[in-house]
Amino acid sequence: MIGVLIYRDFQLLDAAGPIAAFEIAGRHVSGPEPIRMLSATPGAVRSSSGIEMMARGLRRDHTMRTLIVAGGDGVRAAARCSRTLAFLRAAAARGCRIASVCSGAYLLAEAGLLDGRRATTHWGRTRDFLKRYPQVRLEPDRIFVRDGDVWTSAGITAGIDLALAIIAEDYSDPIARATARQLVLAQRRTGGQSQFSSLLELQAPSGRFAALLDWVREHLGEQLPVERLAEQAGMSARHFTRAFIAETGTTPAKAVERLRIELARARVQTSSEPIERVAEAAGFGDPERMRRAFIRAFGQPPQAVRRAARAA
Repeated sequence: MIGVLIYRDFQLLDAAGPIAAFEIAGRHVSGPEPIRMLSATPGAVRSSSGIEMMARGLRRDHTMRTLIVAGGDGVRAAARCSRTLAFLRAAAARGCRIASVCSGAYLLAEAGLLDGRRATTHWGRTRDFLKRYPQVRLEPDRIFVRDGDVWTSAGITAGIDLALAIIAEDYSDPIARATARQLVLAQRRTGGQSQFSSLLELQAPSGRFAALLDWVREHLGEQLPVERLAEQAGMSARHFTRAFIAETGTTPAKAVERLRIELARARVQTSSEPIERVAEAAGFGDPERMRRAFIRAFGQPPQAVRRAARAA
């Protein structure tokens, strides 16, 4: 059985996305697993959109192999529910696979299931999550992360990517691909692909390192090691790295790479410049390095990004 844990003001797509993926995958196998909605308050559970879902209570069920935990505006209140936290701990102790979507990671962290583990959540929650749960090894730029039997995914639609990865593991890659096609997904994203929306955080005009990031954008064609960034910020390299991660949720090197990717993407999409010249202007040094960065960020190389832009 697949359980989907919800609570008042959960995000509807956090639950509905994985449910749709598991339901479609079930058409391709004999004896598909039933899917059950679960909540500390059984009955009609209101989502943040006002749409309600019917849920059962939190009863122990040894047939439950996977538990999906939705995120949403109500996650903070749900994280204070002792019954919900006890249910999560008990399910994990039985060896049930636990997976969170978006801010559902707060529930897993509050239950202690992420202590010392790698995890991710919605990019917009990075700073708050890091402050609340420093014992979690947060990887804020990942679509989803698996650490043993505990899975976490990024914001909202990333829950579908997580569900497809679970389908591939439980059934097969062909069934996961068939499910993705039925969902009309252009591609099945891997967990290692970046949450590229996190660039919006780096582009924010406020913040402790806003002036530094503006300076970085003006010098992307140059070499920007952490020592140079620290000097520009007036800090030691060690202190700067720690402060930068605490403020932005990412390392200085990854931040520079993201800004380079954004510059390169704009030039790839809007010009006919040779890829080699774009790579040099953005500070990648060579096209192969830029190609690997594009694949991490977008799941496809610069040439494919250019073709898609021209076809649009």
